[in-house]
Amino acid sequence: MSMAMTDEQRSLRDTARRFLNSVTPLERVREVMDTPAAFDAELWRRMSTDLGAAGLAVPEEFGGAGLGFQEVSHLAEEAGRALAPSALLGTAGLAVPALNAGTEDARAALLPRIADGSAVASMAWLAPGERWHSTATAATATAGHEWTVTGAFSPVLDGAAATVLLVLAEAPGGPTMLAVETGSPGVRIEPLPALDQTRGLARVDLADTPATLVSAPGAGRGLLGEALAHADAVLAAEMVGGAQACLDMSVEYAKVREQFGRPIGSFQAIKHKCAEMLVEIEGARAMARYAAWCADEAPRELEPAAAVAKATAAEAYFRAAGDNLQIHGGIGVTWEHDAHLYFKRAKASLMLFGDVGDYRRRIADLIGI
Repeated sequence: MSMAMTDEQRSLRDTARRFLNSVTPLERVREVMDTPAAFDAELWRRMSTDLGAAGLAVPEEFGGAGLGFQEVSHLAEEAGRALAPSALLGTAGLAVPALNAGTEDARAALLPRIADGSAVASMAWLAPGERWHSTATAATATAGHEWTVTGAFSPVLDGAAATVLLVLAEAPGGPTMLAVETGSPGVRIEPLPALDQTRGLARVDLADTPATLVSAPGAGRGLLGEALAHADAVLAAEMVGGAQACLDMSVEYAKVREQFGRPIGSFQAIKHKCAEMLVEIEGARAMARYAAWCADEAPRELEPAAAVAKATAAEAYFRAAGDNLQIHGGIGVTWEHDAHLYFKRAKASLMLFGDVGDYRRRIADLIGI
């Protein structure tokens, strides 16, 4: 088993870093924060066409690159470093894994549109007020002349940006995954206020909305589990990138900020804080890369590996973002400085799909302790 980056993966990472630094500097991120969807459509279009972001893990027969989630993970790490307001997590992390495991008709209808960037996809399964890992079903699906779905979902990742939503609904055969076009009749989408203004969340209401099957009737929860495990792996990589950005920011500031006639980076307390950040980040990076490797090479190990990766990366990112604020002092909490943007992303990502406590309980259940 080797998780070392290949030359091709290293090239993808380096290209993505240069691209994101050029196309979505933090000044652009701040502009997107003021939009209701917190989504940069032009950035996502260019990520899809120039980097192949949406189609990295889409099979070649459906217009994708036919690569794997290790490549998605490397791209996600760079997106997290840049705080890119894109649809990478919702589309490549949630929707693509579900569709890859879905029906042939659903794959043929949706994956080509996702791969070329013409469709922005995400997933909706949570009823308003429920915890992320609730087993309650938020909607019902009815089969007549065509399938229709009625229900309410909140929060929905990238809900206001998505053109296609995969939704979990109770159907005659049991929980079923269906696809809904957000421009269809009966769809109402309301962007939600969020701590992290760089990632959009929304409430989605459906009223007899036309839908098409993604899973076989009754097989929806299996696809949801598949998607969430992959999304945990992608989110873990994204958080590692954000944590690394916090460490880099701290080190650069510690070199130039002087106190008592010397750079603050020369003080042992600052040195130790940065060293501890580095140790935690490298541990989180190793777990994130192992989870991505499992997605491609050992799918039976993916769920526990991704849960550990998400919990580990969440703690590392939150600590790095908090320590970055402390090293910067008062300037770090001003609106004009970028440190608080990473802190908000770190806290929101820690809570996304469940907090660290939720994941530790899941890990215990998965390994039988």
